[in-house]
Amino acid sequence: MPSLQVRQLVVTRGDRTVIDGLSFHLAPGEVLHLLGRNGAGKTSLLEVLSGLRRAEAGTIEAGVEQSQRHWIGHKNALNPVLSALENLDFWAGLNGLKLTDPKAAMDAVGLNARHANRPSGQLSTGQKRRAALARLVAAPRPWWLLDEPLAGLDVQGLALFAGLLKAHVDGGGAAIVTSHQPLPGDLPSLRSLSLDA
Repeated sequence: MPSLQVRQLVVTRGDRTVIDGLSFHLAPGEVLHLLGRNGAGKTSLLEVLSGLRRAEAGTIEAGVEQSQRHWIGHKNALNPVLSALENLDFWAGLNGLKLTDPKAAMDAVGLNARHANRPSGQLSTGQKRRAALARLVAAPRPWWLLDEPLAGLDVQGLALFAGLLKAHVDGGGAAIVTSHQPLPGDLPSLRSLSLDA
């Protein structure tokens, strides 16, 4: 899998520059823990890397098409009327995907049939987060760009996420993850980058 090279990136939000001259490299099998205070530009950076926002300046050498980048924002992007399974199917349709086993993706994130078939608006905060994270399993992609994926997860959910992340990097995938808490699991390839510097 190709690596990611970012050079002298400048990102603005409104009339404010939130990132100025950022450079870093991410190789296959690595996890980059993106740190920074609220408003430091973490979400904006992930949006640029996922193709949702344009940078003002700088270069991004990705080597991976936008369709091969998993973006999961800090909001779960779930229709509250649809079940977790229906949301997953809808997301797949938007991305031109035909899922072979969406139930297995729900099982992998710890949502049993009762929860996976309940309207998403009736799920707990942690269950909604699990439903969003099921996309990582349902349609594997080499790059994960995850904004606060640990938010709302209980101890078991954190362990599930740790297992998913470790399997991803062990298989040669890479991830950039924002979180205000330490990332769980044994990840020898974990590095951190602070946007406060």
